[in-house]
Amino acid sequence: MRDAKPISAAVQSAVSGLLAELHEKSGCERIGLTSESFGAILCDVASKYLPAGSSQTEARTFLLTLRVEELAMARACAAGNNTAWEIFLTRYREKLYQSALRIAREDSAARDLADTLYAELYGTSTREGERVSKLASFTGRGSLEGWLRTVLAQEFVNRYRRTKRLVSLDEEGEDGAQFAAPEPEPVPSPDLRLESATDAALAALSSEERMVLAAYFLDGRTLAEIARMLSVHESTISRKVDKLAKSLRKKILSTMIQQGMGRRQAEEALEVDVRDLRVDIRRSLAQESPPATFSRKRENPAVEP
Repeated sequence: MRDAKPISAAVQSAVSGLLAELHEKSGCERIGLTSESFGAILCDVASKYLPAGSSQTEARTFLLTLRVEELAMARACAAGNNTAWEIFLTRYREKLYQSALRIAREDSAARDLADTLYAELYGTSTREGERVSKLASFTGRGSLEGWLRTVLAQEFVNRYRRTKRLVSLDEEGEDGAQFAAPEPEPVPSPDLRLESATDAALAALSSEERMVLAAYFLDGRTLAEIARMLSVHESTISRKVDKLAKSLRKKILSTMIQQGMGRRQAEEALEVDVRDLRVDIRRSLAQESPPATFSRKRENPAVEP
């Protein structure tokens, strides 16, 4: 888990100047979210996503693009506010089930998927005495409905992968397969600048972008399957994957050149096998299993031509 970024003076000034306006616009009063609490949330979100050295004007522009009403409601739900939770259920209960049904394509599986997400959103587990709600990770940079669809789709992918792995092992065991320990392979040493540049580029992706890349490149899902999960056309996902791969390559290449590498050296570094990187690609893309469990491997999306 990454440490929280320090809050710059520019972000603090921008939040202070806009707090009254955004607090009123968000409807915080009716869900019990104080001005101070909402200001802290805005500072946290802006500090997380704004580049270091951003000006107060850039911070103001960023804050004005946030969906503050949905952000306030999500964070109030995460804090256990009953009024906020009732509003959330009224708006999103049926939409969540319909999205789950489009993904799972079977009523009981869809309800189970939606119910599991409800529990994670409400926060049935605790950590160090505090409730843990997935809604606490919503940042308001996109719509809450779109974020919920992405979380549903990612949970479905995770379930599919776990089930597929268990079934595959069971079938091989029934066929008499012996699981010998693999011979250790030499550990390659790619340039550390590639690792840091890749890590930074992946960290800057949105939750939906990470889910799409993980489903396609790490889990071997087809474009049609991912499109069905997100309720969009297959061509939309095709364009998105292509755009993300090119964007990642460009960002990583640019970062390595800024770090002192020549362009040719940086391009050669990008030819590395993704499994040789010490960056945890799966964790960066918000997936659960470690790289050693990959059942199918495509090339590093950042390395595609």
